[in-house]
Amino acid sequence: MADTGFTALRQFSFTTRPYLAVDDATGAPIGLDDLDVRVGWMLDLISGAEAHLLSRLWQPATFDVLVAGCDSRGRKLPMQGHVAAARLGWTPHYPDGVYVPSRVTRVVTAQAVGTLRALAYRDTAITALSARFDPATGRIAAPTTAAEYVPCGYARGVVRQLTARSHRTAGVAAERLRITDVQAPPQTSAMARLSAADRQLAHITVTDAVMTLTVTLPTTPAPEGRAQWRRVRVTAAIPPHLHARPISEWHLPTLHLDHRGLLLRCAANEAVPVADMRSGTTAVGVDWSPSTLGAAAVATETPDGLVSDYRGFTYDDRGLGAKLARLQTEGQMLHRKAARLTRLAATAPPEVRAELEAKIAVLDEHRTAVGAKRGKINRELAFHFARQATDYAVDAQAQLIAVEDLTTLETRGHGHVNNNRAAQSARRQAVVALAHTAAEVGITVVSVPARGSSALCPGCDEPLARPGGYHDAWCTRCKVGGNRDHIAGVNLAKRALLGKNNVTPRRGQLPAIRVAEHAPVRQCRHKKSPTPRRPRHRRVRHSLPIAPQRMGVTPKQHVPAPQASVWDTVKPVPPHGDAGSRDTRPSPTPATQVVDSVRST
Repeated sequence: MADTGFTALRQFSFTTRPYLAVDDATGAPIGLDDLDVRVGWMLDLISGAEAHLLSRLWQPATFDVLVAGCDSRGRKLPMQGHVAAARLGWTPHYPDGVYVPSRVTRVVTAQAVGTLRALAYRDTAITALSARFDPATGRIAAPTTAAEYVPCGYARGVVRQLTARSHRTAGVAAERLRITDVQAPPQTSAMARLSAADRQLAHITVTDAVMTLTVTLPTTPAPEGRAQWRRVRVTAAIPPHLHARPISEWHLPTLHLDHRGLLLRCAANEAVPVADMRSGTTAVGVDWSPSTLGAAAVATETPDGLVSDYRGFTYDDRGLGAKLARLQTEGQMLHRKAARLTRLAATAPPEVRAELEAKIAVLDEHRTAVGAKRGKINRELAFHFARQATDYAVDAQAQLIAVEDLTTLETRGHGHVNNNRAAQSARRQAVVALAHTAAEVGITVVSVPARGSSALCPGCDEPLARPGGYHDAWCTRCKVGGNRDHIAGVNLAKRALLGKNNVTPRRGQLPAIRVAEHAPVRQCRHKKSPTPRRPRHRRVRHSLPIAPQRMGVTPKQHVPAPQASVWDTVKPVPPHGDAGSRDTRPSPTPATQVVDSVRST
C-alpha cells in the first residue's frame, strides 16, 4: 500500500438507537415508548404530505422541468431539493386545522424532489425505449446514438411493461410513452431526513462517545399551533468501533421507526489516507461468482511484465448463501399463494372474501418478515465479505482492488432458478461495503469491464478450455489454469494495472476503467498471494470426560458429540475494533438500566 501522506474526507453511515429522552425545556424524562409515539406522529404528517405531493406532481411536465434543470425564468435550479421546490411552487398540503412548521415542510419537499429527480432518468429511458419498441415482435431496435443506450437489465424490465401495455391496448403503439403512462406514483417509506432542515428543527452534539440530538416533535397527532411542537433531547450511544476514528463532522440523522422503536440512521465524515493509483504495482481482482459471493486473485507489475501465481482466495459465506436461497424460495411461495387468494377473493361471496382477505394479510405480513430477514443477512454477508477481501488485499500489499462493472454484468445460461438467485445476490451492497472498508486502509476500489474476464486466458487472451466442468479453466497454449473464478480475478487485476493511468472519476460512484487492455501475465514460481485467514470452528457440545475405570464396575458407553456446525464459528477480532458492519451496536449494559427506568408502561 503506497501512502502519499495526504488524507481525504470520506462519508460513511451507521445506525444507533436512543436510550434516554428528556424534554428540552423542563428537563423532565420522557419514556421511550412515548418518544416512539411522538416520532410516529411526525412521520405520519411527513409521509402523508409527501405522498400527496408526489401524486400531484406525477405528470410529464414535472419531469420535463427536472430534466431541463431550469425554472420558468430560465434560471438554473439549485441542488437543494427544498429550495428548488420553493422556486417551482411545489408546496405540500396538510389536513385542515393542522399546523406544521416550515422546517418540517423543508423535509417533505426535499425528500419528494429527491425521489422525482431519481425517476427523471427512468422517464428519459422509457421514452427512448418506447420509440424503438415494436409491438408486433415485442422487441426494441438497436440504439443509433450513445445517448439512447440503456443498461440491458433495465431495458428488459421496460420491455415487459411495454409488452403488457400493448396487450391491454390491442397492439396500438403510442408515439411517445412517459413514466407516468406505465408506472404509478412511487410508494415512499415513513422517514424524516433531518439534514434538509436547520437548527430550528434539529441539531446534534457529540461528546464522550455519546450523541445528543435535539429535535422538535409534536405533542398531539394533529397539532393546531406552535405550542404543540416541543423540543426533545434524545441521547444515543456511538458504536464502539467509531471511538478511535478521526471523525471531523457529524451529520443530522434520518429518523425511522421499525419493530424495535426509533432508529437513527446517522452519517459522519472522517479523514482516510489517499493512495496513489498511478504508482500502484499490485492489484487484487474480485470476481463475482454464481457459486459464492466472490473470489479474489493477485497480479503484480514487475520490470519484466505482469506476474501472478494464479492462486486465489474463495470467499466462504458460512452457509448464509444457502439460507438466502431458502428464504427466497419461501418468499416466492408466499407471493404466489397471496396472488392466488387475491384472484379467488375477486369473485368470492362477501363472507368468503372476508376470510380470504384475512389470510392474504397474514401472508403479506409473513412475506414482509422474510424480506426483512433477507435484507439483514445480505448486509451481514456484504460486510463480512468486504472485511475478508480487504484483509486479503492488505496482506498482499495491494494498492488497487478491481471489481467487475455491475452495469454490464448479467447472469445467464444457468437456468431460471440459478439466474434469479444470482441476480438477487448482494453484489452491489458488497461493492459499497468493500469501498467503505478499503478506504480505511488507503486502498482504492476501481470498476473494470467484466466481459471475457472468466472466459479468456490472462496470458494469451485466447478462450479457455473447460476440462473439468464449469468451475475449471485451462489454457493449452500457456499451460496455466485452475479455478475459473481465480483466473477471472487475475484478468480483472491485470485490467486495473494496465488502465490505472486512464481512470474516469465518477461522482457518487467508483472510479471506472472503461477500456480493457491486454498484456501477458506470466505465471511465477514463487508465491504472490497471501494465505487467507480461516476461522476455526468450535464444537456445539463437548464430549463427556472419560472417568477412570474402577475395578468391578462396567464403564458406561460415552457417545461423542457430533461435528461442529458451520454456523458456530469463532470469528477473529478485526483490526481497529471494527466488526465489519456499519451498525455494530454498543454493549447494552449501561443503556438497559436507563431504558428500564424511563420506559413508560
